[in-house]
Amino acid sequence: MHAVCRAVDCGGSKISSTIVVDQSNKANFRTIQAAIDSIKPNNAQWVKIQINAGVYKEKVQIPTEKPCIFLQGQGKQVTTITNNDHNAPNTSSTFTAFANNLAASEITFKNSYGIIQRLNMHRNERHFGIRDPSLAARISGDKCAFYNCNFIGFQDTVWDERGRHYFQNCLFEGAVDFIFGAGQSFYQDCVLNATALGSITAQGRASTSDQSGFVFEGGSVVGSGVGNSLLGRAYRSCSRVIFHKTALAPVVEPVGWDAWNYTNKISEDCKQIYAESAFSSLRLSVQDQVRTLRNVLLGRRN
Repeated sequence: MHAVCRAVDCGGSKISSTIVVDQSNKANFRTIQAAIDSIKPNNAQWVKIQINAGVYKEKVQIPTEKPCIFLQGQGKQVTTITNNDHNAPNTSSTFTAFANNLAASEITFKNSYGIIQRLNMHRNERHFGIRDPSLAARISGDKCAFYNCNFIGFQDTVWDERGRHYFQNCLFEGAVDFIFGAGQSFYQDCVLNATALGSITAQGRASTSDQSGFVFEGGSVVGSGVGNSLLGRAYRSCSRVIFHKTALAPVVEPVGWDAWNYTNKISEDCKQIYAESAFSSLRLSVQDQVRTLRNVLLGRRN
């Protein structure tokens, strides 16, 4: 397993048992949820769920009492979890993780409802369409890590709700606030694909004591749709997002950011922190801020 997932509260890096999921009858389970349900509550050692190739049309939830789970797909091109629920953010997500100490690798998490919206918009050359929350993933546990995964949707693709999270070499696709929430999260070498007019992030830091924030280091922002995109807009009054050494395609609006509902409502002790090293006009030193926030997000001392 990856070094970042060697949590001491899961017994180190050793896998205690492996459960195999396959859509044939030749594995332990045919559905991912059945495999998760089989794990005993309050498990204290890593359990690996090997998800073989296939399109799994189900909603998957890992409850709080099921920590220390490692989901391993056979490849993000061939292992997909998908659903088409929408409207309510707290119920529509294809994949929901409330448990701490989760790791996932080589899986595509998709909400197909948003894909239909996007295709209709492109077909009619429209910049706006019916927009409903249609989450591919909701991540609410602490110490969760995702490697080489895809997150595909349209609006609110990933709810990075709360906790410390790490994403490496992942693809995020959507149009409206497709990475949002108040997670304390680090995105390493990820690709963000804006598929229609909208905003990539909507970060929800609410106070100066709130340690949440999104850092995107490396990777790229690209566009495959109609209309440009903001890097982010303020979901709460102390919203904090940083892009560092990220390749920004022309799909990014030159203004970069929007205060949304907090224009002229920001106090001096709670300023939104938006920065991107590709633009010359910054509110603070990018290098110092990235170093400080990155250390906070990864639990390091300055």
